[in-house]
Amino acid sequence: MSTPQPQSSSPQPSGPVSKDRAYRSPAGISGGVLVLALVLWLGIDALVAGDGSTRWKALAALVFLVPLVAAYTVRPAVFANDDRMRVRNPFRVIVLPWSRVDSFRSAYTNEVFTEGGAKYQLWSVPVSLRGRKKAARQEDRRAVGGAGGAGGRRRGSVLGGMGQFGSRGDGVGSGAVEADGPVRAEADKVMDELRELWEARQAAEGSRGEVTVRWAYEVIVPVVVGAVALGVLLGVG
Repeated sequence: MSTPQPQSSSPQPSGPVSKDRAYRSPAGISGGVLVLALVLWLGIDALVAGDGSTRWKALAALVFLVPLVAAYTVRPAVFANDDRMRVRNPFRVIVLPWSRVDSFRSAYTNEVFTEGGAKYQLWSVPVSLRGRKKAARQEDRRAVGGAGGAGGRRRGSVLGGMGQFGSRGDGVGSGAVEADGPVRAEADKVMDELRELWEARQAAEGSRGEVTVRWAYEVIVPVVVGAVALGVLLGVG
């Protein structure tokens, strides 16, 4: 009669592992897809219609440009869950447990700082000065609408549904405006979410660990090989 096998002594997670929230740049991905389509079209056309060294140059250019364009446009992403944040930049993947994050900064770029002083840029969350100006204008208009008080509510009741500058036609005025919070640009909203998650989880048991950085050799190697080959071919003529 066989004896039952002992259970593994490794600790089991106390709850389900939270799913990653993914943050990407739709504009960057759209632009990258268009550029990749153009590069592939021109490169394949040169491979088919070209002759002699032209085909080799086209092949080297494809090996160089395709991973490079994809690295800067399609590849960047930020993944965050209750335990850590994973930053996938063009040539590196950085895993940051929340306990090791020291602060976030939003200026001309969005960045995260570790306790050791290391800085990593969030490529997939680009800063849009135009978006910030647009959000500031919307916030100014909403503030003016809230200051209008009953006048804004009366306009809303006359127009029906949503009144001017966010006042509602059901008698709810500036209070509802303030409850929604200030108008923010999309990139700033993402940074606010990351800050809130970090502040809530930085002291949690599952958020402990070390910062790890992995170079994306699957991108670096073909880019270097393609650049070297293209340089040699252009130099030879």
